[in-house]
Amino acid sequence: MKPLLINTSDIHGGAARAAYRLHQGLQQIDINSKMLVQKKISNDTSVIGIKANIKGPRASKWNFMSVARYLTDRLPLIYYNYRNFQQIDWSPQWVPNNIHLKINEINPDIVNLHWICQGFIPIQEIAKIKQPLVWTLHDMWAFTGGCHYSETCYRFKHMCGKCPQLSSNKETDLSNWVWKRKKKYWENIDFTIVTPSNWLATCARSSSLFQDKEIEVIPNGIDLQKFKPINKNEARKALKLPLDKNLILFGAMNSTHDQRKGFQFLKPAIEILSKDLNFETIIFGNNGQSRQENISIPTNYLGYIPDDHLSLLYSSADIMIVPSVQEAFGQTASEAMACGTPVVSFNSTGLIDIVKHKENGYLAKPFDTEDLAKGMEWIVEHDKRKKKLSDTSRKYVEENFELKSVAKRYADLYSKL
Repeated sequence: MKPLLINTSDIHGGAARAAYRLHQGLQQIDINSKMLVQKKISNDTSVIGIKANIKGPRASKWNFMSVARYLTDRLPLIYYNYRNFQQIDWSPQWVPNNIHLKINEINPDIVNLHWICQGFIPIQEIAKIKQPLVWTLHDMWAFTGGCHYSETCYRFKHMCGKCPQLSSNKETDLSNWVWKRKKKYWENIDFTIVTPSNWLATCARSSSLFQDKEIEVIPNGIDLQKFKPINKNEARKALKLPLDKNLILFGAMNSTHDQRKGFQFLKPAIEILSKDLNFETIIFGNNGQSRQENISIPTNYLGYIPDDHLSLLYSSADIMIVPSVQEAFGQTASEAMACGTPVVSFNSTGLIDIVKHKENGYLAKPFDTEDLAKGMEWIVEHDKRKKKLSDTSRKYVEENFELKSVAKRYADLYSKL
């Protein structure tokens, strides 16, 4: 079996890390997996990087063309959001690039698409791929008219149009045009859709584009040899963190400025935490502006943390807080739990497949900051409770998200196609 996993990057971003881990897991069970990416960062020879394969004088030209194609892809957004068209989390995916020729040249048995935006694989190119297709969703983009998360909009159940993220009141807006292109090019493709959570599967099944597709739920896997508990005091000493505080960990890419990640709920929750419990915050994955945030308790800003240091970070914390508005899965939650750190999140979206209320963490009422604070206090109030939650967290990940087990589920799925 020779699957080809396709993602925009190999290790940059949550979807990339999930796809790359699956790629490694497949190799660990003796499957000849390869990965095709637009932007290769790792040194893995089994990952084929489109940019990385171009050397010498042509490299700068290719990089220019790649950026130009990405910006060209986003040009239609100028009409709707002139000042911030580069920042809006929205992907038209219309600029052709003949990437299907590279895929067909590699000639895998199975093509497993993952996150393919930023101009990597345009909508029409997917229809030209010859091999059986599995598509692992890491957000909602595949079945919407262009947004990656629909927030409170459910027009993906119909034909999109009147897109609130585009501030549009027209039925035939850009979202409707993107939806129609997906319908045109994908209608006769025999996709098998995989989602990492039951929530995302429910959304996909209710969508007008994927309501007739086969949809499987397979969670993101974790290498439990890399993500494992480390002695808390030793972890704190290594990271130069205080030994006598209850540490709250929060992080994601652009953690404090991405509204979907929920920092706007964490900040007021921190304000009402009991001073007697001696809390302190750790923020990672943030940009430099995060240091300007006015947080009422001492805060440690650690910036970007590579995978091989994450176990140290997760193990140093008493609580991992994941107050996201919408999550396809919640990878930081499962990583933290693998390291024995219980999680507090809202009782919504993909996180409810990971966090079990008062068993391995705390599920607060959506989007109740008082209950969020209550959950953080509840975890640290009693040492025996905290220890039990820690043990249960690790056990739950071992039973549900172990990488080889997840890879075997994918291998079984591939073999049926």
